[in-house]
Amino acid sequence: MSDRDGMVAQMTPRLDPVRYCFMVIDPASAPQALGAAIGTFREEEGVTAIVPESVARELGEEGPAFARITLQVHSSLTGFGLTAAVASVLAEHGIACNMVAAYHHDHAFVPEQDGERALELLKALQARAGAPG
Repeated sequence: MSDRDGMVAQMTPRLDPVRYCFMVIDPASAPQALGAAIGTFREEEGVTAIVPESVARELGEEGPAFARITLQVHSSLTGFGLTAAVASVLAEHGIACNMVAAYHHDHAFVPEQDGERALELLKALQARAGAPG
């Protein structure tokens, strides 16, 4: 699926009970962090990994924890508008959002304290998109 309205109408957001942290990998943390990572990204400055909060804390990471909301729709990697729709509705309600697109699903990482509220906002967005119009 690649059109915005169709993807939003079928996104079926699901809140993961695990909390995650983004952390920069160094040689000392690499084996444990990369083994536990649900995602990584290489930039010029280094490798960022998204790891369960428990692992991040064990490795000394002090950064914020995030709730992950997985959009269950099988969106196309060439689709358009899903990220914009999700990020926009969350921004309108003052919720920061870090989007990660994977092969099968898109994932929204929001500050942990905003997870439930973000989930409800995305469910409402989906309901509006699926409403006959």
